[in-house]
Amino acid sequence: MTKRGQITILSERVAKLSEERPWKLIPTSEIIDIFRGRLCGVKMRRRLLMIITLAIVIAAVFQCFSLPYRKKWSVSSQADEGSVILLTSNASLSNKLRPRPVDNTNFSDLDEVGDENVGVDRDMNYNFSSNESRHTELTVVALDKSLMSENDASVYDSPVRVSAGDIRHGNLELEQAEKFENMKADTGFTFDVTRVAELQLKINVSVALNNYSRDGISALIKATQPTSISQMNDLLLQSFVSSHYVRLQRSSARDRELLLAKLKIENAPIVRSSTGLHASAFRNISMFKRSYELMERLLKVYVYKEGEKPIFHQSKMRGIYASEGWFLKHIEGSKKFVVKDPRKAHLFFLPFSPQMLRTFLFGQKHQSQKDLEGYLKNYVDLVAQKYSFWNRTGGADHFLVGCHDWASRITRQHMKNCIRVLCNANVAKGFKIGKDTTLPVTYIRSAENPIKDVGGKPPSERSMLAFFAGGMHGYLRPILVQFWENKESDMKIFGPMPRDIEGKRLYREYMKSSKYCVCARGYEVHTPRIVESIFYECVPVIISDNYVPPFFEVLNWDAFAVFVQEKDVPNLRNILLSIPEEKYRAMQFMVKMVQQHFLWHKNPVKYDLFHMILHSVWHNRIFQMKM
Repeated sequence: MTKRGQITILSERVAKLSEERPWKLIPTSEIIDIFRGRLCGVKMRRRLLMIITLAIVIAAVFQCFSLPYRKKWSVSSQADEGSVILLTSNASLSNKLRPRPVDNTNFSDLDEVGDENVGVDRDMNYNFSSNESRHTELTVVALDKSLMSENDASVYDSPVRVSAGDIRHGNLELEQAEKFENMKADTGFTFDVTRVAELQLKINVSVALNNYSRDGISALIKATQPTSISQMNDLLLQSFVSSHYVRLQRSSARDRELLLAKLKIENAPIVRSSTGLHASAFRNISMFKRSYELMERLLKVYVYKEGEKPIFHQSKMRGIYASEGWFLKHIEGSKKFVVKDPRKAHLFFLPFSPQMLRTFLFGQKHQSQKDLEGYLKNYVDLVAQKYSFWNRTGGADHFLVGCHDWASRITRQHMKNCIRVLCNANVAKGFKIGKDTTLPVTYIRSAENPIKDVGGKPPSERSMLAFFAGGMHGYLRPILVQFWENKESDMKIFGPMPRDIEGKRLYREYMKSSKYCVCARGYEVHTPRIVESIFYECVPVIISDNYVPPFFEVLNWDAFAVFVQEKDVPNLRNILLSIPEEKYRAMQFMVKMVQQHFLWHKNPVKYDLFHMILHSVWHNRIFQMKM
């Protein structure tokens, strides 16, 4: 009711009162009291309504600003048979953590102190403590420099439930694991080290490990059966055999040249030895030598000009993802392999850098990995509309190079037919043996001298049995360190080492002085320690289930590396001690023989890393072609 209406009502009341007492004047004070009482009641009601409204608004604002920004993860269980492990998330991270472009300018200034996830100062506490029930609790507290997009907070609000018995016996459903990975990828949630904000992650896992038994560790580490090296060999053979019996349609002159080269490789003359090569390091040195010669003589590559820097035609030459930059630089500068006329090309290179894509686009308009997939789809559509070559083969004669963790994810849909050269070569997550090929992870400290400090001590001067040092990234490394840190004098197993000059020197000295260098996976299956081990002439011990090692198509990895399944970490020392000294020396010699294939040079040389990557692409394209 308006003020005018209220005054009218009060005036009528005064008039009525005057009619009731006409013989007597009404006191002015009584009239004032009537008006004041009514008006005060209205004001009080209005004030109360304003207070209630303000309280509701404050509560709503508090809810909006407190929920999306912090995550605390916990996986808890009584670890008894049939009990349930509940994965939940709670939010309360500072709203300063807004998506924005990531500055990686200092990324390549860090050294190779055994941490492929460079740029992170990680404070890690981990503890296995057994109780009377012979159960074990693992507590991991991590401080990670990560940045989360705003939609990360809600993606894991739905709990993932699995029983402790399932974890103990390895019965976790694969569908649950894949669903969890897909949710993580769709929102862009990652502990990627290029992010610059701090995220405190606390994980409490309580499981029954049956007194550190192998079965307990296996159940904790993996719910699915890993693909062994022998099974990978079978997959490689199957990929070659399956390509022999379908006639190629719409073949061009370039296709016919490749098919002729394939016949020549398959019928290569027997080679017992070759200058600069050692037969034992290869699956078939005769075929490799013939294939390499034909590549040098015939191969022509067209590099698409489309795309602007820094996403295209540019990448970093130092740091953990340096392989992208070195290959891109060498292929675009090659006068021997690159042609200007695409009609003369056998292969077509898509010159984008997944690292630069992640760095410069994610966090702006692109808030998830699916957004980056869409960006690449637009690029493919552009190429397909402008040229006929993509549509002719569906992209089968195109290739890309990516070392960032996300490269495998953002290219597996719209570029699935391409030959993908990936660091994250996980056969359990879409990496196709025989089509895709593995890009070695090379940590380059000096772009001016990429082979600085190469080499190591001879076997007789390598006093340590095994060495590992690095950040506690992923699920495997805390277990490795817990089992073997300070347990044996000849096993130097550490967490992160200091990043100062002395720490870096000591890291290199340990690698140069150890018989075996442990290459344990981090968040993903790949690690720079494999190439580091070869660089310092230390036999690599690869602990990374489902990882396809570099140049798997041609190299005989069993001749110079040891493969240990993740579940066998508790038995690591016995595995290494069971290798006879004579076999170790043979393996160490083979490491020195293959070292040339894992080195970058300012100007490419025969059989170096650039030529070996290009050969793997050439090789896989030829053997995927159908007669």
